[in-house]
Amino acid sequence: MEFRHLVSFITIAEELHFGRAAARLHLTQPSLSAQLQKLEKSLGVRLVARTSHEVKLTSAGREFEVQARLIVAQMDKAARIAKATADGRSGTLNVGYNLPASRHVLPSVLAKMCAEHPDIVVSLWEKRTGPQLADLADGTLDIALVYGHPRTADFRYHLLLRKIPLVAVVGKGHRWAARPGVRFAELASQECVMFSREQCPAMYDSIFGAAAASRISLDVAQTADDPGATAHMVSVKPLVGFASLAGAGSGGFGAMGANSVAVKLVDPVPTIDLYAVWRTVEVNPAVFSFLDCIDHAEEADRTERGLVAI
Repeated sequence: MEFRHLVSFITIAEELHFGRAAARLHLTQPSLSAQLQKLEKSLGVRLVARTSHEVKLTSAGREFEVQARLIVAQMDKAARIAKATADGRSGTLNVGYNLPASRHVLPSVLAKMCAEHPDIVVSLWEKRTGPQLADLADGTLDIALVYGHPRTADFRYHLLLRKIPLVAVVGKGHRWAARPGVRFAELASQECVMFSREQCPAMYDSIFGAAAASRISLDVAQTADDPGATAHMVSVKPLVGFASLAGAGSGGFGAMGANSVAVKLVDPVPTIDLYAVWRTVEVNPAVFSFLDCIDHAEEADRTERGLVAI
């Protein structure tokens, strides 16, 4: 059974006249008759009863017409979806993100995506930078919203937020908890809880770069790759952890727990940049739809800030 035979049969069913059906299909009548015969032979049933005066469907033909129309409609739908996916107007998109991206990027971008690309299903995965880039490399993620950008030709990137300050994270009982800020050099007298560099290279390098600029060494007493684990550690021990100011919430350190406090670091202020990163080759077309929405959201934000300044 061939798809073109189904189309020909449906046309015959609509016209009940071989001449008109052949003309619609741009076929000769003998070619149309041959296609019908091949279809009937493949099914093992007679679909059309034809005399010199009349063309009509058999009972089997009437039932087959219903199913044939469903098949043709599904094929048409599949073709439309395939084209829309290739154009970035449909399909699925897996996006990795961190807390600052969740608060300052995703709300406006997802609203724009929903309005302009409702047929793209966006799945969100909250992870640190290292795991996001690993998933991006193996194709698990299509786009990553991360700190810093990989220095390799395998990825492309777009700057989202510049110079996000890093802060110290301490428990509410820590002697720094009530201070508005501390000089970075004061970390020389504190034990720290630190994550491994592969979890977030940009943040790691910014922290140790600030330590080098302050001519101190950081005393890393414990390690924790999960922000939640860091929050638990500093809440029960006089340790100092690190996170971005963009993730800080009132009454505690946002998602890191109610028993931890963000304290500003100054002189110097370590900072990091937030980027959107995607693969250079084999890109999901929906990535570009997402990036377009980022551009529109940024333009709207610049316009709003300009109006406020006036």
